[in-house]
Amino acid sequence: MTLIPPPADDAARRADLAGRADAYAAVPLLNCLLREVARPLPAPDRGPHRTYLLAGVDRLLRVRGTRRPTAPEVYTAGAWRRVGHTELVKLVAEELRRHTGLSNHELPAEMLDSREAVAALLAARDRATPPDDPYLRSEQSLLTGHTHHPAPKARGGGPAAGWLPYAPEAYARFPLALLGVRTDTAVDEGDTGALDRLGTAPPGYRLLPAHPWQLDLAARDLAPAFADGRLIRLGTTDFEAWPTAAIRTVYAPGPDLFLKFSLDVRITNDIRRLWRHDLRRLRATDTAARDAFAGLDAAWLSDRGHRTADFAHEQLAVVVRDGLRGHLAPGATPFLAAALAEGFDGNPLAGTTCPADWWRAYLARVVPPALTAFAGHGVVLEAHLQNTLIAVDADGMPVQALFRDAEGVKLLADATRGTALPAVSREAGWERLVYCLVVNHLTEIAAALAEHHPGLDPWPALRRELARHDLPESTALLTAPTLPAKTNLLLRWTGADGADARYLPLPNPLAGD
Repeated sequence: MTLIPPPADDAARRADLAGRADAYAAVPLLNCLLREVARPLPAPDRGPHRTYLLAGVDRLLRVRGTRRPTAPEVYTAGAWRRVGHTELVKLVAEELRRHTGLSNHELPAEMLDSREAVAALLAARDRATPPDDPYLRSEQSLLTGHTHHPAPKARGGGPAAGWLPYAPEAYARFPLALLGVRTDTAVDEGDTGALDRLGTAPPGYRLLPAHPWQLDLAARDLAPAFADGRLIRLGTTDFEAWPTAAIRTVYAPGPDLFLKFSLDVRITNDIRRLWRHDLRRLRATDTAARDAFAGLDAAWLSDRGHRTADFAHEQLAVVVRDGLRGHLAPGATPFLAAALAEGFDGNPLAGTTCPADWWRAYLARVVPPALTAFAGHGVVLEAHLQNTLIAVDADGMPVQALFRDAEGVKLLADATRGTALPAVSREAGWERLVYCLVVNHLTEIAAALAEHHPGLDPWPALRRELARHDLPESTALLTAPTLPAKTNLLLRWTGADGADARYLPLPNPLAGD
């Protein structure tokens, strides 16, 4: 598929690009503002707008749409006036300063960087062709990205030329750098044998693939190791890898392998380095997840091991993750769940002619594994949209769910017995699962499905699916007045730790009749 070309006139093309970038960047920022801070006001009529009070700055704000709010306007001097992205950032920052009593100069800069990144991505996509493979196309489709984060596309503030060659949203693909790490400084844990098949290391060295962007970011720190021979450069892989929606995780279709790298860049809430404390617990959490999936009609993509260098343990770490072919149901085609909600060419959610059947099949594949892992094994999956793949058959009907990312898995006390791993309480684990699975994931898929297929009510089917499980928490969820929603805007504004989830209550659509 070749994208429709942008307008031929330079001025028109620039204006079109700016307008599209503003619109994409405003969606998640508005979602955060309207969920976490703004006060909804009664609609005076049945018009297309929703109106909110920003109490801190004493301003009225209105938007169009619900799941993807657009066209923000403020009420000034007796009339509604449209605000662009830059003015919206200023408005949000002042509202948060008054709402929290705290100042923050970093986050507004990230919001602006996110918008500039979107503009660079749009310009790159206008000149590019998406991958033919439908799975890769889904992984590389997320121009909006995290729908409730104020700066989901921020890339550390660096020039686009430094990161654009590695951006999944720009349909990037690239060979991996191959390093040799001196054997006496190499660190291996778990099954890393797949790395040795990516190239050949000379005697006295172990093969260590590296992300080219991370090598650029860490060049100064790594220079002494290259100078004294602890590291050597061995060229690049003879295949190209495709960055997935996670950016630092790539997929190599040839060897059928996912590799997760460190990136010393803040992306959403965290610096995306493979932290030592997470690497230490990776094998135990992955083993718990694998055990939980044994015998289930679903797949766990195992983070089977990692390799690094002891002098740059976090910066050069690479996690080896299972590929797709050993897990995928015969004849099925996988798609990233987040892409189903955002949309892309070939989206089976949009294309189905039986939306009610499609939704029931989706729920039957996604919900049982997550609840069984929790109830039967004490494993709390981070089952959000970007950690879930859904495989469909030739008719586009969901037939299998695949889950990934042991780093995000949490364990209840029973699952940590006999280990030194930290445990979360059952209450905290359930709250996290409900946020990831229901709020972040299923409500987004449900809303997207209802948008594409007007008249569909998705909630009765989800209520029935939850009621099938003999689990006190899922039964209580059917009548709970609220659901927990993570407050990414307030977390970032107040400088909380990126892993410190704080929630606010949202009305629970499952509690209806």
